[in-house]
Amino acid sequence: MNIKAITFTAALAAGIAAQPALAQDATPTGTEVASNGTGFRGIRIEGNLGGDRFQSEGNHNDKFGYGGTVGFDGTLGERVVIGAEGSFWKPGKGNENTTGLADGNSIDHKAFEEWGAAVRAGYLVTPQMLVFGKAGYVNGEQRKRIEGPTGNTLVYDHYRADGYQVGGGVEYTVMPQGRLPVYVNAQYVYSNYHGNSGRQRVMAGIGVRFK
Repeated sequence: MNIKAITFTAALAAGIAAQPALAQDATPTGTEVASNGTGFRGIRIEGNLGGDRFQSEGNHNDKFGYGGTVGFDGTLGERVVIGAEGSFWKPGKGNENTTGLADGNSIDHKAFEEWGAAVRAGYLVTPQMLVFGKAGYVNGEQRKRIEGPTGNTLVYDHYRADGYQVGGGVEYTVMPQGRLPVYVNAQYVYSNYHGNSGRQRVMAGIGVRFK
């Protein structure tokens, strides 16, 4: 991970550390959110599964992927939830596109795991249902290879690409009164990497919160 990623991650960690005090100050005693046992506060850990679409050179390929997320959320007033998260995603052994070129060569572009950091904000439709959006930074491992007509490798480059992510979804707390509130979610996330490649994810998640 490069210097920008380290700096961003440090800033994110500082924001997460500061949020418990914000959540305490911003949630008035006796409000609906504070009194109804909503699960949208505290540290959360979740697992994710879904579809991965990697796009490059005008082509795309779809594959199954998996990952995980660690974050912290606090409430602001009765309906607003704000938080920060770090995420990991991997499309199996990689997601690959091959595109034929006019000169008879072909370019093969492959994406591997992605690490991300984001902030998110949402609105409590009910004490148990949150609609949210998020945006942040991503860093992904990629490989580019150009082959000649006979299959000989002309160019090979293995590198990490920085970029940004945006997305949103719906989250629902299924066990708000338990010692560890359980929640499920569904979300869409788009990642754009420097170097003219991108990734779309449609994921389902299940997690727990530690109040």
